[in-house]
Amino acid sequence: MKTLLRWAESLSAIARTGLGFTESLYEQERFEEILRVAADIKVAADHGFESDDEAHGIVVDWLAQVGKGVPGYVTPKVAVGAAVRNDRGELLLMQRADSGVWLYPTGWCDPGYSAAEVVVKEVHEEIGIEVETIRLIGVLDGLRMGMTRIPLYSLLFLCQATGGAFNLHPLECSDAGWFTPENLPSPLVGYERWGDTVFAAIRGEERPVYYDSVRSPVWRGDPEASA
Repeated sequence: MKTLLRWAESLSAIARTGLGFTESLYEQERFEEILRVAADIKVAADHGFESDDEAHGIVVDWLAQVGKGVPGYVTPKVAVGAAVRNDRGELLLMQRADSGVWLYPTGWCDPGYSAAEVVVKEVHEEIGIEVETIRLIGVLDGLRMGMTRIPLYSLLFLCQATGGAFNLHPLECSDAGWFTPENLPSPLVGYERWGDTVFAAIRGEERPVYYDSVRSPVWRGDPEASA
C-alpha cells in the first residue's frame, strides 16, 4: 500500500509540475491523463481496486494546485518534529486527536518563522510545554515512515523542556505524557525509524544527523529492506 501511494504521489507531482511549465496543449492533455492514472492508483491503495468513486475528485483537487512556472514545481511539504526531553531523561509524546496515534509533537513549517521557531511554537500551542531547541537530529521522509499520506520531509529537533505545564489543545492532542523506552504508548508511529536516534540524543550521545537510507535502485528499491 505504501508503495502504491508513493507511486501515485510521484506521478501526480511529475504531471502537475509538467502542467506548470508546458505551453503545449498536447502535453497538457497527456499530463492530465497521467493525473487520472495516479488518482486511480491512490484510490486503489486506499480503498481497493473495486472502488473508483473518489478518483475524479482527487484529479480536480490536484489540478487546482497547479501553478505556473517555478511556483508550480511540486515539492514535498516541510514539517518539524520535537523530540523533547525533561531532566529525568524522558521523552514527551502526544496522542493525536485526529488519528489516535502517538508521536512526538509535530507541525507544518509556517512562512515567516525559522524551523526552530516553529518547533518552540508548536510544542507550546499543542501541549503547553515550553522548550528550547538544542540541535537537529533527523530529517525524515514522512511517506516512508507512514506518518502521512502526502509527500513531506520532517526536520526533527532535540529539545529541552524549560517550563510550562500540560495544557492540551483540544483539536490537536487528546493525551500526552513523558515516556522511557520501557513504557512507550501504543499505537506509536514510526518508532523503528526514529526511536534509537531520539533516545540516543536524549542520553547525550553525539551522532550524525539521521536521514532515511538511499534505496537501491533509488526508485524501485524496497523501502523496508533498506530502512
